[in-house]
This record gives sequence, C-alpha cells and structure tokens, in this order.
Amino acid sequence: MITTIFSKSKPINFLIVFSITLIAFVVLLIKAPNTSVSAAPAIAKLGMFLLVFISVLILSFIVVKNSLSQQNNYEILIFAFFLLAIPQSFLEYKIIVSNFFVLLALRRLLSTKSKKESIKKLFDSGFLIGVATLFYFWAILIFPLIFIALLLFSETKAKLYLVPFIGLTTVAVLSICTSIIINNNYLTYLNIEPAINFDFSSYNSLQFIGSITMLLSFGLWSSLFFLRDINKKTHSYRPSYKVLFITCMLAFTIVIVAPNKNGSEFLFLFAPLAIIITNYVETIEEKWFKEVFLGLLVVIPIILLVL
Repeated sequence: MITTIFSKSKPINFLIVFSITLIAFVVLLIKAPNTSVSAAPAIAKLGMFLLVFISVLILSFIVVKNSLSQQNNYEILIFAFFLLAIPQSFLEYKIIVSNFFVLLALRRLLSTKSKKESIKKLFDSGFLIGVATLFYFWAILIFPLIFIALLLFSETKAKLYLVPFIGLTTVAVLSICTSIIINNNYLTYLNIEPAINFDFSSYNSLQFIGSITMLLSFGLWSSLFFLRDINKKTHSYRPSYKVLFITCMLAFTIVIVAPNKNGSEFLFLFAPLAIIITNYVETIEEKWFKEVFLGLLVVIPIILLVL
C-alpha cells in the first residue's frame, strides 16, 4: 500500500507528510510540556513547525533537481517518520534554522556540477553554511563538504577554492559589524562555542534507544547498497551521490560531538539518510519485501510513541 501511494510524486504525498510532521510536533508538545518549545508563543511554535516542513520541501527539491531518486517521494515520507521517531528534533529552534540553511547550502552546492555560475554558487554555499553556523556552531563541520564536492566535480581552478572562504568571511564580518553597532562589542552575534560532549547517557531511554537503533540499522544496511551501486549510476551523477554520502557522515559527526544531546541534533542527519534509504528501497525488486521494509519504518516510530 505504501509503495502504491508513494510510487509517484503526487500532491497527496505532501499532504500525508505534512500530517505526519504535524503529529510529530504535537507529540513533542504533549510529551515534553516543560520545554521552551511548549512555553513559546503560538506564533513561534507555528514558525518552528513550518520551517521544518519547508525543509522537507527543500529536500524534495534537492532530490528532484539532482535526480537523486526515481521521484517517488519516499525520501520525504522517511524524513517525516524520522521526525515521528525522534520528535525531540523540534526542541531547539536554533538547530531547526541551522539545518534549514544547511539544506539550502547543499542545494546550491550540488548545482555546481553543471559548472554554470560556479563562483556565485560556491559563494552562496559558503555564505549559507556561515549563517547556519551562527545559529549552531557545529554546522561548521559541513563547510569542508564544499571542497570535497569541488574535487569530486573535477574543478581544478584555484580561485574556486577561495570563494567559499569569502562567503564564510562575509557572514563573520557582517555579524561583527552588527554586534558593534547594536551591542558595542565584537562577538555577540558571532556564535563561537566549540564545546564537545561525548556523554551519551541522555539517550538512555527506550524511545531513544529504539529510534537510534532504527536509524543505525536501516542506515548502515542501506548505505552498503548505496555505496555498492554508485558506480552503476550515470557518470555525471556519481559525484552528487558521493557528496550526499559524505554529507550524511558529516551530519553523523555533528550528532557525535553535539554539546547538548537532547535529540534535536539528529535533525541534521535526517535529510541525507532519508535519500540513502530511498535509493536502497528503489533497488528492492520483491514488492512484499519493499512493503515490509517501509512498513517497519512506519510502525517502529508509532510503537515507540505508545510505549
């Protein structure tokens, strides 16, 4: 049934994903009534929810524009059920905003493979990751992805490797100037907090253990087939798939080093991992196994919510 509904991109798919995303947000408000999210004004709650859903739409755009799947909308469905599995993804508005800008940067970065307006796209990528870093410091770990992408896209012009630094520096200069004008100091808006936390005890709950196990098991299994099948892709698209996999690894690194491990840090991982799992699902030839695989992604978050 799931494969039938999401076999092609249709408006109803986005309505279903919107509903799942809304349920995940409501679940957080019910299960975590003492958080800053629950205490936030209604307009702030609405803004956080809409920004996450817009991120889902950006994910769909990235996939369609770069032909990263067969345009079946599995990736947005999987993303939505990741949110349902870890509704704490909505906890930190700064991470929601940061992830939004990271996805915008990824969109611009993947478009550089066309080698049209490369300087503009690279500047935008560096600038957007800089903005993402203002909201959440460890988003800076995505910055090296720009240079990895340039190597994979076989760009050899030295000046192109300098452009992202100009974009990043522009954000820093604007932040410092704004801080001087408003607060009469330099660093108020320049978010430099390189704290690292390797204490994972906050994940010691049935919900987190089950959700993380689901992400790791489905992610690792799908990644094996994803990496195996990259060479089967059209030569011009292989770099984009490699960039996507590296994005997933960098996002996982953010989860590992995140100073405040409350579940919101997983949001960075959802988009690239959803695309990787989607690509694996598309390789499954047996319809019953495809239904079971997707069914588990649907059922597991629901079970974890009621336990």
